[in-house]
Amino acid sequence: MAGRINDDDVKAVRDAVPIDAVVSEYLQLRNAGGGNLKGLCPFHDEKSPSFHVSTAKGLYHCFGCQEGGDTVDFVMKIDHLSFAETIERLASQAGITLRYEEGGYTPGRQQGERTRLVEAHKVAALFYVEQLDSPEAEIGRKFLAARGFEQTAAQHFGVGYSPAGWDHLTRFLRGRGFSDKELVLAGLSQEGRRGPIDRFRGRLMWPIRDISGEVVGFGARKLRDDDNGPKYLNTPETPIYRKSQVLYGIDLAKKEIAKTSRAVVVEGYTDVMACHLAGVTTAIATCGTSFGEGHIKILRRLLMDNSGSEVVFTFDGDAAGQKAALRAFEDDQKFAAETSIAITPGGMDPCDLRLAKGDQAVADLVESRTPLFEFALRHVVSRHNLGTTVGRAAALDEAAPIVANIKNSSIQHESAVSLAGMLGILDTQFVVRRVSQLARWARERGRDGGPEQGGRQRRGAPAPVQERPAPGPSGPALNLRSPAHRVERELLKLALQRPDLVSPAFDAYGVDEFTAPPYATVRQCVEDAGGATAGVADSEYVARVRDAAPDDTVRAMVTELTVEPLRTRRDPDTAYAGEQLAAVRIAAVHARIADLEGAARRSEAQGDHAGSAAVLQELWVLQQYGKSLRERGAAAL
Repeated sequence: MAGRINDDDVKAVRDAVPIDAVVSEYLQLRNAGGGNLKGLCPFHDEKSPSFHVSTAKGLYHCFGCQEGGDTVDFVMKIDHLSFAETIERLASQAGITLRYEEGGYTPGRQQGERTRLVEAHKVAALFYVEQLDSPEAEIGRKFLAARGFEQTAAQHFGVGYSPAGWDHLTRFLRGRGFSDKELVLAGLSQEGRRGPIDRFRGRLMWPIRDISGEVVGFGARKLRDDDNGPKYLNTPETPIYRKSQVLYGIDLAKKEIAKTSRAVVVEGYTDVMACHLAGVTTAIATCGTSFGEGHIKILRRLLMDNSGSEVVFTFDGDAAGQKAALRAFEDDQKFAAETSIAITPGGMDPCDLRLAKGDQAVADLVESRTPLFEFALRHVVSRHNLGTTVGRAAALDEAAPIVANIKNSSIQHESAVSLAGMLGILDTQFVVRRVSQLARWARERGRDGGPEQGGRQRRGAPAPVQERPAPGPSGPALNLRSPAHRVERELLKLALQRPDLVSPAFDAYGVDEFTAPPYATVRQCVEDAGGATAGVADSEYVARVRDAAPDDTVRAMVTELTVEPLRTRRDPDTAYAGEQLAAVRIAAVHARIADLEGAARRSEAQGDHAGSAAVLQELWVLQQYGKSLRERGAAAL
């Protein structure tokens, strides 16, 4: 494991890669004024551009779907990478060698090693693709054709062929400058009696790519009867390939999975191909191993822990398929997504189904899915003798926890009623109460720790403590763009975007002068970052404000206010800034005057004439100050 990336290197990567250069690889940007750019948001469908990029601040924000952040956040979301994976990719693009802390090896050498292994796989993939056109590979082309895959399909998935000789690929890669040690370490070659030989020989080859699209391994299918190896032979575990952490087809399916909030898990490479060609472009498969914890983490990152998302497993209806389905159900609670199962008819896999009945049959298979908990429930109940009291009680003991774990409470209740019917228990409410009790116990156990949360905490930072005003009040949501709060919003935008125009006056404003709690929280973040005055000549000012945010919600608001255009058609100047400063202070003064008037009336009603006189004196001073602000503006501050 590499350890933590050095903070200075992370900062160097952020500074070296302009956000507009990265974003423009995914969408077209045009001038939005004020040094900002805008385009159509890549994270949701829209017809008019609401996605803004601040090149000066290195931030983006979409005013349609509220996604926002810096360059790293953008790459993480659009390519579904982890923080470390994103920094490593951007560092590679910028030519920066990363240093790692708390690791046990020399990072520079290790990073160079990974780059070499990935490059070797890239070259090998191209080599295999070229070999598929050779006379020797006719058997491979016939295999694909017999399963309904034309040449264009093979090209789309990068399917290739490994020559049957001992060392064709090994010699080819040597000629491209790769050492024998690198080829063996990559799993492309293996040690023979007289030196390295090809690991894959005379087989149909599927490149296995990671989520970023880099080839990290291969799946090889046997074609000839005299091949004594296994039907499928995969790349062994290597520094860049862990079968428990890769999903075949994820590079092609990731955007559609994120867009539709659905993933379809099939069992083989040809099944993935068949599904994609049939229009089920969210299909992925494991690579020679059962679906497990590492695969769940990949899908959770794509599905964003959305409770409305779904993972559909397809299995044969035979005993092995049922066993695999039950094994998948064991991991159901590790998803926020709902899990379902689609049983293929007649023992056919999706590839066979497409060949026999066409594309629509594959699409219909996925749509015919049933919740995985129903499948597990039927399996559990079928193992007991429901004709006896003891059998029904045993079935209830085993089935009730399954129903109690159903995430949707309304479905949970309906399933409890159905379970009573399945078991032949006349007292339906007894079963419902039993399930409710188990569900309540599970919730109570989970309060001290549950599944991994979707929020992202800053590296090395402790869990945030809410000591400041909450991002929003309880009760009805604030309309933060209403006239009542618009001026506060504009002043905060100036403090973030043009601190030179509002300093030092802004730093004298109290948090309580911002009447919307979210804006009060942002004002506190500015103070914690050293104030607007500190931001006049500090390029890291906005980053410090974002780091001071107590949670992701406030951090997102800081980003939004930094990127949102100012409400003026002219270039902002000291006069415009003064108008906002004065307006916020006037509103605060009026609010204080209203409080004092109420206090004066209460003192008079209670006969406290001395107290009333003191309040009236303070009230008179504030009224004069308010008058001066209205007449002189920022000059009266």
